[in-house]
Amino acid sequence: MKKFLIYILLLSGLCAHAQFGTNVFGRDPITNLENFDKQRVHWGYFLGFNSYDFKIDYKTNPDVDIHVKSTTGFNVGLVGNLRLFEYLDLRFEPGLYYTQRDLTFTGPGLVELSDRFREVRSTYIHFPLLLKFSSKRTGNIRPYLVGGLSRTLNFDSNEKVTDDNITAQVFRMKTWTNNWEIGAGIDIYFEYFKFSPSIRGVFGLDDELIRDNDPNSSYTGNVAAMKTRGVFVNFTFH
Repeated sequence: MKKFLIYILLLSGLCAHAQFGTNVFGRDPITNLENFDKQRVHWGYFLGFNSYDFKIDYKTNPDVDIHVKSTTGFNVGLVGNLRLFEYLDLRFEPGLYYTQRDLTFTGPGLVELSDRFREVRSTYIHFPLLLKFSSKRTGNIRPYLVGGLSRTLNFDSNEKVTDDNITAQVFRMKTWTNNWEIGAGIDIYFEYFKFSPSIRGVFGLDDELIRDNDPNSSYTGNVAAMKTRGVFVNFTFH
């Protein structure tokens, strides 16, 4: 939650700085790229960072609790935008997302550090299909909301590995997962390009955990579901 608030503050500060800049956004700003949004199709790319987490549900009150520590990863990808109506666009934003989550298992029988700690490194190819709802443009500013569904390929899932936490300290996840997403951003029109900072929440729909071979495993036996949650901050250039 603290990181989420920091992202919002950073995004708000950036937008405020751009909105009140003297060169482009004065009291009577010059209208840049006046016909840009009338294009049927346009393309772009984005750079950004992410913070992934897990939402964990247990079958019963857990003897072994799982604590998730998020780290900050990075994103890079492409944007394809199809204009449907004046205020509605369809967007496809395939991208590469790299992240790491640190899991700490606490409970009886897990004494050694190697027993209690797992690094879950993930390299995702993310395929979101989103609807973008834009407000009316004011000068060189146009806020928007975005939402939709996505499918994710995890190259570091270890799904096909036969060893597990008990035999070889290997944490396993499913290779493909599905998500829903919602977010907000702002289009800022400069003389030669459009810049769009945005923030988006991603919520997994599927249980991603592959259980250990032992159904009574301290690591996975009591987990009913483990789903991805994440926050993306992207800076898009069109």
